Amino acid sequence: MTRIDRVGLGKPARPAGAPSDPRLEAENSGARFREATEMADEPFRLDPATTALVLIDLQKGIVWRETAPHTSAAVVANAVKLADAFRAAGGLVVLVRVAFSADMRDVLNPPRDEVPPPQKPSPDWSDIVPELGPKAGDVIITKHQWGAFYGTELDLQLRRRGIKTIVLGGIATNYGVESTARDAWERNYALVIAEDATTTFTEEAHMLALRYVFPRISRVRRTALILAALRGAK
Repeated sequence: MTRIDRVGLGKPARPAGAPSDPRLEAENSGARFREATEMADEPFRLDPATTALVLIDLQKGIVWRETAPHTSAAVVANAVKLADAFRAAGGLVVLVRVAFSADMRDVLNPPRDEVPPPQKPSPDWSDIVPELGPKAGDVIITKHQWGAFYGTELDLQLRRRGIKTIVLGGIATNYGVESTARDAWERNYALVIAEDATTTFTEEAHMLALRYVFPRISRVRRTALILAALRGAK
């Protein structure tokens, strides 16, 4: 049985007209997600002097959207726990937001198969959610596409502070988080993905990144283990 079969992505479609069992489908979906989110739970350490927490797009214009497998509220709550712990330990917190000019001329718009509907962001669309910050000492990065490195000073701010490891979370798993993770990997940063401080708009998309991309470029851990790793460095 292939890996893709084991997470249920290679299963044949239900025959047309066949009745579905919502309870069975929910049970199968939960089992696939638990399998896909199996991750190492052995203790490890994070040095706050050389580790930064980078949180992607936890802003007013995005967190209101329906997300899976974790709700936006749960992701923000875990992000707040991580940010508070990093600040208390003397670590760096980087809050990344996406924003565009008033005329939207800096929005990427090459030809592609799926074009999102046009939108006019509200004045507070790019504001970081208030429960997260920003607070004194936080670094704010404004980007204009999915990834947080291109066209920003993120790399400069991290390197000049001696950062070697990035703990990454935010919305959305397979867009801003994955794009930033890939760029960080190519810049030789060590990466830790905070799985339960990360979510996207479908469970399937989250699972694909979690199983097939992140393990090749990072360590995937949950918030509780990351907090323990910070405490273990003291």
